[in-house]
Amino acid sequence: QVRLVESGGGLLQAGGSLRLQCASSGGSISRYSMGWFRQAPGKEREFVAAINWDARRTNYADSVRGRFTISRENAKNAVYLQMNGLKPEDTAVYYCAAHKWPFGVVSGATGFDLDSAGQGTQVTVSS
Repeated sequence: QVRLVESGGGLLQAGGSLRLQCASSGGSISRYSMGWFRQAPGKEREFVAAINWDARRTNYADSVRGRFTISRENAKNAVYLQMNGLKPEDTAVYYCAAHKWPFGVVSGATGFDLDSAGQGTQVTVSS
């Protein structure tokens, strides 16, 4: 069973960059499409980005498209989220999650097992 651990968050000023990492501590994620989600205080968890198991397809939320890039290294059992041009509204706890089924094709937020997410990593962007 996949156990995910997110890292790489931090506190920074608007316009800065961060690279988040999602690693599996149990089980390979190479067959699973993966996604990043975030939850800001007082708000529901929202979709950020997703990448197919073979990295041939990616999806992004409109709010991050052009600023964030999702990637993966199956050999390292890891998924990344490169975040550039950060804004205060990007402040949230960021989580990664695996698709419910192997070899699933990403289509926005659908098909993800949010229970596979770890504790998340906090990103705080000051203005």
